[in-house]
Amino acid sequence: MNLVICQKSKVEDWINHFKTYYEDEKPFCLIHDMTKWKKDDFRKLPVLNKEAHEHAFPHVYVINYDLAWRRKELKYLTDFTLMLDESSLIQNRTAKRTKFILNLNPKNVILLSGTPVSGKYENLWTQIHLLGWDISEKLYNSQYVNWEKIETEGMSVWIPDRKEPYKHVDRLKRKMREHGAYFLKTDECFSLPEQTIIKMECDKPKEYNRFIRNKLVTINGTELVGDSILKERLYLRMICGQYNNSKIQKIRELFESTNDRLLVFYNFNSELEILINLCDELDKPYSQVNGAIKDLDAYENESNSVTLIQYQAGAMGLNLQKANRIIYFTLTEKSELFEQSKKRIHRIGQKNSCFYYLLLTKGSIEEQIYEALEQKRDYTDELFRKGTKKDT
Repeated sequence: MNLVICQKSKVEDWINHFKTYYEDEKPFCLIHDMTKWKKDDFRKLPVLNKEAHEHAFPHVYVINYDLAWRRKELKYLTDFTLMLDESSLIQNRTAKRTKFILNLNPKNVILLSGTPVSGKYENLWTQIHLLGWDISEKLYNSQYVNWEKIETEGMSVWIPDRKEPYKHVDRLKRKMREHGAYFLKTDECFSLPEQTIIKMECDKPKEYNRFIRNKLVTINGTELVGDSILKERLYLRMICGQYNNSKIQKIRELFESTNDRLLVFYNFNSELEILINLCDELDKPYSQVNGAIKDLDAYENESNSVTLIQYQAGAMGLNLQKANRIIYFTLTEKSELFEQSKKRIHRIGQKNSCFYYLLLTKGSIEEQIYEALEQKRDYTDELFRKGTKKDT
């Protein structure tokens, strides 16, 4: 018996995968899409579990992360293989889905992830725990992470040391290999085309420095008030993005310069509105992937299409190697999402060189964000570092 837990957007892909490669195999493979089950269906799980073990043919159950932790009946499954797609989604020890998955009782575990921790070993404990390494979280943190305490915004925060965040790394990797975990770079698995990053500088809107000075500015009739650090950072990013005419002109030029498929990553719904208007003006067919819509018809069927992808909804899991060009209208603050977004086109089946166009507002917060992402760090982590007394 096999249980696959994946992102909601990947359920159909997994179902199709098993139907394509295993449904006609002998012994026959039964495939169950649990996202379509009703509550009464889950109540029958103990019986289904028993029947699965009484027959020679395998059963495969597929469910998404957000639904899985709401179905307590899954806790009663025994002697099954658990497969987690994008296992990095259970890094957060306090999240409900992580707590639920850690309480399951699989006989075998397979974890799949292109970026299990994005270089942050402090986030590995939940995954190595699932792999069977019986080490407490407290002992793991003391053995392999150098922690330092900083004071920022009146709070004490523990973060990995800035100069030497980790220790005993060779021992850590050896122990992980003993439990079936290996770190492999893409080119160690298979050969993929070259990747080229192209930085495109955009002018800084005049309102940017005014907002820095006053924490208040009005743009296009909208008043932006930076009365907290979070709001200030948010509005600085917006001024560099949706309120930046230089950047909008740059992306217009990119749209006009090619009839190749393009992917565009963005953050906010207000940015999406601007991008859709550009596609309409230039008569470009477009697809959307965001929290409300997953529509890839134009991507699949139109060679000159533009696919507009919101980071949280589409940076992980999608196979979009029909395209080989990505435009970053704005940047995410999360290094894992940024690294994963690049892999949407740089994956098995890609035959062309991959190009990444970064629209960066010069002399702005966007350059700081990109600097952190290049180091595979979240920009929010960099803010904590810059907030220490030592730095000030």
